[in-house]
Formats: sequence, structure tokens, C-alpha cells
Amino acid sequence: MDYPKLTELIIELEVDDIQAAVKEALDEGKPPFEVLDALTKGMDEVGRRYEEKEYYLTELVLAGETMKEAFQILQPALAAIDSSEVKTKIILATVKGDNHDIGKNILGSLLLSSGFELHDLGMDTDEKAIVDKVKETGASIIALSSLLTMTVEQIKIVHEALKAAGLRDKVKLIVGGAPLSMELAKKLGADDFAADAVDGVKHIKELAGQ
Repeated sequence: MDYPKLTELIIELEVDDIQAAVKEALDEGKPPFEVLDALTKGMDEVGRRYEEKEYYLTELVLAGETMKEAFQILQPALAAIDSSEVKTKIILATVKGDNHDIGKNILGSLLLSSGFELHDLGMDTDEKAIVDKVKETGASIIALSSLLTMTVEQIKIVHEALKAAGLRDKVKLIVGGAPLSMELAKKLGADDFAADAVDGVKHIKELAGQ
């Protein structure tokens, strides 16, 4: 198993073949971080094609699914040798009242491939669950998705709940979703806004000081 093949499988969105390929690479004794690097290169290229409008949302979703499949095999191998490294912890959630998760899931896959520690709270997540997770994990970044206009006010509710818990100055809050803009995000109390998942990774890396 060569690394370019792993990269190619991500780029070509081969969701059915990626697990076997990752397993083969690990069985051959390839270092897990080099396997991760090959997969990340594939996601980087998918991101580039998306930005250049060669790929669209469908391809981005499929790439995210392919990466998720790869991680099911790769994660245990990474965890076995990576327990000592301190990673930036990110809480990911779709706000209360919103059951859309495509963008969130793509962002999650991209963040995993970029080496972040991820805590995904799923959809329809209230402010208490987010505050509790910050307390539990010590996460320094919260990424919220709001796809419905009627749910954007939930961002302000999360912001206020973090303040009330004395945690707001300890975390960076980044938001994304169709109804939002940087101006509205700031009005709602967020620190940053990303237009899509690819943009989100860039902004989160900046927030994490990478």
C-alpha cells in the first residue's frame, strides 16, 4: 500500500474502499501519522477543488463520509501512540431547534484530519449541554452551526450561558450557516464566522494559533 493511493482514494471519494486500504497500510507497518498525512493531503485537495468550484457540496459530503470511514480504522492506531500530545479541543454542535448536520459533519471530518480533538454534540443542542461539555473537556473553541433563520438567536443564548458560567473569556466561539454573516455573528456574541466547512478549518486554525 503506497501513500499516494490513500490520497487518491479520498480525492476520488472511494467511500467503500478506504477502510480496507487504511487497514492494509497499517498491517504493512506504515506509521499511523504518515497514513493520516496521506489522507489529509486528499482532503486538502478536495477542499481546493471545492473552492475552485470543481467539486460541489455533494462531493464535499462524500469526502467527509470517506474520511469518517478511514478514521474508524485509523483512530485506535493514532490513540495508541498519541496520548501524550496536547491537542486543541473543539466542541462541535448544531444549535437548539435545528436538525441540519451536513455542514457540521464535513467540518468535523476536516478538523479530525487536521489533528484537532473533537467533541461532537450533534444536532438540536441546547446551551446547557454546551456549557457542561466545556466544563468537562476544557475545550478552547466552540463551533456552532445554525442553518435556520429562526435558530440564529440560539448563538446569543449560548454566548450568554457561557458568560453566566464564567467561561466566555476562556473559549473562542465560531459560527456558520446560511443565515449568518460576520456582522450578524459578532452581534450575537460570536468571535468569528465561516462561510463553509473549508473556510471553517482555516478560521479555527487561526483561532487555535496554528
